[in-house]
Amino acid sequence: MQGGIEINTAEQLDYLINYLLDERNEKINVPTDYQSKRALLRSLMNVRLPNEISNEFLKVQDEFLTAETLTKNLTSPSDIDEVKGKIMLWQGDITTLKVDAIVNAANSKLLGCFIPQHNCIDNVIHSAAGLQLRDECNTIMKIQNVDEEVGKAKITGAYNLPSKYVIHTVGPQIPQGFKPSDRDIDALASCYKSCLDIATYNELDSIAFCCISTGVFNFPQDLAAEIAIRTVEEYLSSTETTLKHVIFNVFTDKDYLIYKKLLFGE
Repeated sequence: MQGGIEINTAEQLDYLINYLLDERNEKINVPTDYQSKRALLRSLMNVRLPNEISNEFLKVQDEFLTAETLTKNLTSPSDIDEVKGKIMLWQGDITTLKVDAIVNAANSKLLGCFIPQHNCIDNVIHSAAGLQLRDECNTIMKIQNVDEEVGKAKITGAYNLPSKYVIHTVGPQIPQGFKPSDRDIDALASCYKSCLDIATYNELDSIAFCCISTGVFNFPQDLAAEIAIRTVEEYLSSTETTLKHVIFNVFTDKDYLIYKKLLFGE
């Protein structure tokens, strides 16, 4: 042990950092403590373009990230107490959900967030999944050859996440100080329906939604929750689907209270 960290884990971290720095042909003063090194690795992964990378790097990265995932308190649908039919409410880190698919609130480039250590869900998901997620998204976008349309969705693997898939959707962006238009409201509903359609098409059992568009995209939280719940309820009542669990994953206390009141009247 070295400072509470397994030696092989520390060596893996050093290898991953040095590989990405060498790739950038960049010399920097690498910090000496584990947490600072871990933050540096995340930053280097965040800013890396989707270029070719060695199988050895991916092997070490996958071992490192999977080990991190397994140290977390993972949650399955059977662990969730707040249930209304097929709909569930759960507060926590979406990257710890052991479900068939988690939903990522992406941007129109669909490549993840390039801002080092940004706290948006797009960054968090890509950072925990590994570099392959950006590569797969890049392949999709190259074939598509046009920005992802608001309200649509794409499915990818989840790599080192505990979920099986990630479904990426682009929500409407509301300018600061403006209210959502009817078109924005329809677009947000379309995000949820597109994700549900993809989950059903792929015969998935469970899906976990984040609060799409309510972060840096400025969609009002109360209205977004109403749209999300209404769209899901209408879908489940009108569509033949394999889905048994639709989870509304919230992170903030405010979102939790909004969803709890709308779903359970509390």
